[in-house]
Amino acid sequence: MSQPSGILHQGTQEERGENARLAAFVGAVAIADLVKTTLGPKGMDKILQSMSRNHDITVTNDGATILKSIYIDNPAAKVLV
Repeated sequence: MSQPSGILHQGTQEERGENARLAAFVGAVAIADLVKTTLGPKGMDKILQSMSRNHDITVTNDGATILKSIYIDNPAAKVLV
């Protein structure tokens, strides 16, 4: 592993090669699976419950609303959103 260049924040992990490609693939598949069932004329609704104190509940079949409402830590998935 090479010396840190100062670009990444303290405690950040860097992946390269096959691991990075696999992580990007897994992130893309997870996002696709999440919104796939909301598409088309027979699209199903999703029930979203917030993690805040009041636990607001939202029912939607809008993929953009769903993707804005969830926490994503995969960099490739963030790009897709």
